[in-house]
Amino acid sequence: MRTPVYWSSALEDIPAPDYADVIIGVLPPGAPDDPRTWADGIFSLAAMPRWIGWAMALRQALVPLLGIPRAPRDTFAVNRVEGEEALISMNDRHLDFRCGVAVDTVARLVRVTTTVRLKGWRGRVYFWPVRLAHPVVVRAMLRSARRRLVPGGTDTPATRRVPRR
Repeated sequence: MRTPVYWSSALEDIPAPDYADVIIGVLPPGAPDDPRTWADGIFSLAAMPRWIGWAMALRQALVPLLGIPRAPRDTFAVNRVEGEEALISMNDRHLDFRCGVAVDTVARLVRVTTTVRLKGWRGRVYFWPVRLAHPVVVRAMLRSARRRLVPGGTDTPATRRVPRR
């Protein structure tokens, strides 16, 4: 039996997701190593980049048209912490969502693992545009959290977007 190389409780809860991604950032010197602190920092509605706040407000306005309830304010609250990972989970009638935020102090990484199980046509229609934007949004939220959580929090090459030439 092989030992898994990668583990996340997001994959444990949804072992066969319809969508999954992992966004990784460097854990800089002086950064907190508490996964709950990082999860709260990444998903803080008050501290998200402004354009993400606008996108979430647009989501809240449009989802009732699909018969999907608006997300409650505590959607991104940490449900549990196990070892190096904080888990955010939400089950709704259109999808189940898990997000594990892990801090690997040995490898000096912060990992954000997302898994989604879609339910019915509403979930598929809702998630089609989300699927395209999700990696960009999570990277921006991780960069924003770095700036707030790290003393002198500046972007490093690992999280800074490099312009294309």
